[in-house]
Amino acid sequence: MRVLVIEDDAAMAGLLQKGLHEENHVASVAHDGRAGLDLAADYQFDVIVLDWMLPGIDGLEVSRRLRKDGNTTPILMLTARDAVTDIVKGLDAGTDDFLTKPFSFAEFLARIRALGRRSKGSAHLKKLEAGDLTLDPGAHRVFRGKQEVHLTPTEYRLLEFLMRRQGGAASRRAIVEAVWGLEAEVEENTLDAFIRLLRSKVDLANKPRLIHTVRGFGYRLQEESEE
Repeated sequence: MRVLVIEDDAAMAGLLQKGLHEENHVASVAHDGRAGLDLAADYQFDVIVLDWMLPGIDGLEVSRRLRKDGNTTPILMLTARDAVTDIVKGLDAGTDDFLTKPFSFAEFLARIRALGRRSKGSAHLKKLEAGDLTLDPGAHRVFRGKQEVHLTPTEYRLLEFLMRRQGGAASRRAIVEAVWGLEAEVEENTLDAFIRLLRSKVDLANKPRLIHTVRGFGYRLQEESEE
């Protein structure tokens, strides 16, 4: 999933981003309400994690503006407030769930998963297939034919992104933003290196090639011979 974290505490935001990446999610961070609104307007996210106490535009107002603009992305509000009146205020502002600080990361992840399922139903858990290559998002497992393909978290995110855009060319910039996050400073040769690693595991010698280079643009995953 793609998660937007709007949190002004740099240490907290960094921990959440790191933990989400380790769980195969892509997390982008905004440190104030205005920046969060801008990112939410420019990119599509599966879940928004929103701190209540933000400088300038607070979390409640961010939520109100998102809903006013027609943004229906599920919102998880992080707050030290647990009074019923505060929860009512948050729900009335358009938030979907609350998590009171301090919290366990396991509970945080569970709530993120629940909101992700709510936003997409079961669509995001549907198995992805390209030829005899299968990716199971629910189990986080990949197979080429009957042989399981063992991938690192980054390789898995890269393959899932390409498979969800099967047949369409993805630009290098789009791939970097989807796999590493919007703020990532990833060198071109880093992306190329991960593509090579992924090909070494997916494009087996006795199988048709699936990952193709779109020269001067990016990459495409498709069940066909490379032109």
